[in-house]
Amino acid sequence: MTDGTMREQIDRLEAEIERLSDSVARCRKIAVAAKVAIALGCVLLGSLLFGAIGRDALSLMVAAILIIGGIVLLGSNETTMKQRLAGIDEAERLRADLVSRLDLRLVTEPRVLLH
Repeated sequence: MTDGTMREQIDRLEAEIERLSDSVARCRKIAVAAKVAIALGCVLLGSLLFGAIGRDALSLMVAAILIIGGIVLLGSNETTMKQRLAGIDEAERLRADLVSRLDLRLVTEPRVLLH
């Protein structure tokens, strides 16, 4: 494999790492939203149970939807994030392997001649 081909593969792997990193960032935002939904559902359910707000079926359903939906979203999102992180690890491993096979030269600073 030529240096040019390996450099192209390294560029592709770096683009893939960037794409997966963006996806992980989105997953983290979704996780926060899911936790907020769970918390709101718990607060609403607690308010219903302690009589802070009027008891009605709609409020109970909304509380249940927030709690259950948040839990499902959090679990699904966690699985997706783990898969993306594994993809990043694999791409970084491949990139490191390619970089180690490149014939790199050490570039030193030129000497400055004083006149």
